[in-house]
Amino acid sequence: MILKKPIDIGIHENDRALLAEGLSGLLADTYTLYLTTHNFHWNVTGPMFNTLHQMFMVQYTELWNAVDLVAERIRSLDHPAPGSYAQFSKLATVPDAPQQPCKALEMVHILVQGHETVARTARKLLPIASQANDEPTADLLTQRLTVHEKTAWMLRSLLEE
Repeated sequence: MILKKPIDIGIHENDRALLAEGLSGLLADTYTLYLTTHNFHWNVTGPMFNTLHQMFMVQYTELWNAVDLVAERIRSLDHPAPGSYAQFSKLATVPDAPQQPCKALEMVHILVQGHETVARTARKLLPIASQANDEPTADLLTQRLTVHEKTAWMLRSLLEE
């Protein structure tokens, strides 16, 4: 029988737990935003259809790839990654997509709010990662902030007249 050796990556167990908890929230927010963006890709209509349909596809693809990166970072910290709708609904701060399709510009507005929310979730974790000397998590958070802030800006630009 092989005994599991305790993880020793230079990050204290308590810090790993805090980081994994925060990253679980980021994972839930990212997945929820991914699902909303994919929903809007399917259901957008109107004169901006082609532009938004394509833009949403680029965005949901990026979010889909990010989900894996966040989940794998949680696993690297030796914690289980949440992966059910029940877990995500408890952890997410991004609201679920509307039950009925909305107008195109309302979709854009909802996505702006979603990206800003995910950016705030990521930003809250940066001090914890820094204090724990967890550069890989800090780097992941910085990358996520860059994507969410830029995407929110691009979406907001569609709302200006």
